[in-house]
Amino acid sequence: MTLPRAGRIEDGVHLYPVHVYYEDTDAGGVVYYANYLKFAERGRSEAIRALGVPHDRLREESGVVLAVHKLAAEYLSPARLDDDLVVHTRVTSVTGASVHLDHEIRRGPDRLFAMTCSVVCIGRNGRPTRLPPAFAAIADALHPPTTRIATTPKMVKTHAR
Repeated sequence: MTLPRAGRIEDGVHLYPVHVYYEDTDAGGVVYYANYLKFAERGRSEAIRALGVPHDRLREESGVVLAVHKLAAEYLSPARLDDDLVVHTRVTSVTGASVHLDHEIRRGPDRLFAMTCSVVCIGRNGRPTRLPPAFAAIADALHPPTTRIATTPKMVKTHAR
C-alpha cells in the first residue's frame, strides 16, 4: 500500500505510514517497545491534522491542548529494521472532554501492536475542559456510524449511533 507522507483517511480510519529506522530498534534489530507508542502518537497527530485541526491551531484558537489520560497496549509481534508499517487510528467515542481511540500497527496484513487510548482536553488553567465544538464535530469523521474493531478477542467493540 502506498500512502502519502501524512497518511489518509479510508472508511473512517486514518492510515499513517512509518518506516523503521536503525534508531527505532534495539541491538537485535527489533523495534524497541516504547517506539510503538511514538508511532501511534504520530499517527494520532496526523489524523487530527488530516481532520483540519492541527494541535497548534487547536491551542491558538481554543486555548486547549490534548493530553493522554489512559492507554492500554498489546504487543503482538515484533517489527524489525527497514519494515514498512502502517498505523491505523480510529475514534471509538467522543465524550464531553475526551476522545477515545483505537490504534493498530500493521506490517501488511499482520497486526503487530494494538492500543486503546483516551485523550483529554486540557484548558489554559491546566484542568480538563470540554472539547471545542468544532473539534468534537470533526472527530466524528473518524467515528463511523457502525464500527467493529477487533483488538483482542476480549476487547471486541461494537459502536452504533
